[in-house]
Amino acid sequence: LPVEEAAPEATVNVLVNNKADQSFQVRLAVNRIDYLVPFALEQYKGKTVTFDIHTGNSRTNVRDAMADACWKELKLSDTFDDANREVFRPFYHHTPVYGWMNDPNGMFYKDGEYHLYYQYNPYGSMWGNMNWGHSSSKDLISWQHHPVAIQPNGLGAVFSGSSVVDKDNTAGFGKDAIIAIYTSAGASQIQSLAYSLDNGMTFHVYENNPIIAADKECRDPNMFWDADNGRWVMSLAHALDHEMLFFTSPDLKEWTLQGSFGKGIGAQDGVWECPDLFRLKVDGSGEEKWVLVCNINPGGPFGGSATQYFTGDFDGKTFIADTDAEGVIPTKWMDYGKDHYATVSWSDVPDNRRVLIGWMSNWQYAGEVPTMQYRSANTLPREAGLFRAPDGQLYLSSSPVAELAALRDKPSVSVRNKPAGGNGRNFPLPGSNGGACEILLDIDSRKAGSVDITISNNDGESVILSYDAKAHKLSFDRRRSGLTDFSQDFPTVTTAPTFETDGKLSLRIFIDRSSIEVFGNGGKTVMTNLVFPTVPYSSVSVSAKGGNARIENLKIYPIKEL
Repeated sequence: LPVEEAAPEATVNVLVNNKADQSFQVRLAVNRIDYLVPFALEQYKGKTVTFDIHTGNSRTNVRDAMADACWKELKLSDTFDDANREVFRPFYHHTPVYGWMNDPNGMFYKDGEYHLYYQYNPYGSMWGNMNWGHSSSKDLISWQHHPVAIQPNGLGAVFSGSSVVDKDNTAGFGKDAIIAIYTSAGASQIQSLAYSLDNGMTFHVYENNPIIAADKECRDPNMFWDADNGRWVMSLAHALDHEMLFFTSPDLKEWTLQGSFGKGIGAQDGVWECPDLFRLKVDGSGEEKWVLVCNINPGGPFGGSATQYFTGDFDGKTFIADTDAEGVIPTKWMDYGKDHYATVSWSDVPDNRRVLIGWMSNWQYAGEVPTMQYRSANTLPREAGLFRAPDGQLYLSSSPVAELAALRDKPSVSVRNKPAGGNGRNFPLPGSNGGACEILLDIDSRKAGSVDITISNNDGESVILSYDAKAHKLSFDRRRSGLTDFSQDFPTVTTAPTFETDGKLSLRIFIDRSSIEVFGNGGKTVMTNLVFPTVPYSSVSVSAKGGNARIENLKIYPIKEL
């Protein structure tokens, strides 16, 4: 199907033996063809298939509509060329092979595999036609792509949700069945159930959907087994009312509303969506606390979408958030970059690990970034923890999962105990794989006023990370990082607290072809930002202002071929 992104959406009704089977929207090319997308016919083998197409343009009759560019290039083929044609496609982050992707959802772990589902448009690189795309991985590094898992039906598009392994057959579909609950978005937003008997490869839609209906906009159900009370708990975003609703169920099918949290609390702009609720131990103690994740759009600290969270207590019905010294519930952010959203965790991961992943973009410009074959990637997987900061408050850390160390090749740079002053010290970045690398950098700011880490290329494009030890802050300046003019909201400086008191900062910096993720002091400081350099970054320099700093340790690892 030939697509032109500037064209209006056409509606394609698929008739099988003269009966309606499915319909979808696609921006069929009117003036020029940007790319092709496939529609698979194997599922209809032996049947008669008719496409009833309603173009979205202003043609007054069929004869005029036949002048559109799409009809000359519409073709039948036994193959689809999905070879990468994008210079900015990440080298080691998960992306769809083609098409649009946003929120990760429905993630679960079973039999040694991590299953990642995501909001997916298989018919173009703009938002629409929400399906659940599907990929899986045994190591959180290499991803295998699978056919679409759940498709829209008469109840509407398939929005975000979650999946669990029903180990005790509480739903009656079989022991260890995979149960997915998601939002069906049609005329209203209702919650639907689907189940899988083959480890999440194919799903059967429950015949008695919807399982939850409401008179207001509710979406993105996220559930877990509450062992303390012997039942399932669901968090559901009451999007426009800026609150999360809590339901309980014995069988994943019949749900009872128990309570809510959020009105007037935290960041209240935009909509609340994509909740997650889980329990973590506090580092260095036997204390446990609950974390309620609440993704919002807009209203992030630097504009657009972002992930806020609350720490507190949960008794199976009610969430009570922690307060600060003044008795106020503070607003806390999981990531202080612009491009970290819809963050949720995998269910059923062994060893009580809480592994999260986010959508690496921002709704301010997600549809305008300079790619076309696909749009959007996921963040690197991260492991969540809780730590108590010098202000006495609990905060969420998110550090790169241990599995990512397997990406490292032999270090191309390795230095220790080098002074850094006003002139700076320069080190080359790997030239292979579009400059994809990991940088380990331990900085002692000593008597310096600030330390700058500049990542740059030979065309004068750069990203500047500035560490201010006195203010306990780290900033990320991407205003001259490469292509930035596709959106007025893209050029920006983001700033994060460092939570240290000794003037030292340990950084892990992951550079890919179109992103930089920065983790400070074991994931206590995190910033995720997209970048689009016209040529790969080729050097990193460390300099200090107002005195000398010391590079205690620097290692640069090229990323291996996957």
